[in-house]
Amino acid sequence: MGITKTQIFDQQQNELAQFFKILGHPARIAILQYISKQNACICNDLVEEIGLAQATISQHLKELKSLGLLKGEIEGKSMCYCIDIDRWTALQKNLNSFFNTTKKNCC
Repeated sequence: MGITKTQIFDQQQNELAQFFKILGHPARIAILQYISKQNACICNDLVEEIGLAQATISQHLKELKSLGLLKGEIEGKSMCYCIDIDRWTALQKNLNSFFNTTKKNCC
């Protein structure tokens, strides 16, 4: 079988592309902003805060969790989420590296 498109790019390029793809929806940005401002893990208040249906919020949380930006813990019948600081810091370093190595050679 042939090579997949992602295999011709390095790990940083694939990781950044996945990062931008997942963050390419404003609801996911809003979810991350809300969770990042909380002092503790949040459970069920995202539906009221963001204004989307529970199923939609759950899908967005799944995508954010697949990237590793969120950690989740089960508390009773609820799932509680918080930012995974280690993963967030690693992605931040990757982004900084990408932007800091870009030459400023345009008009």
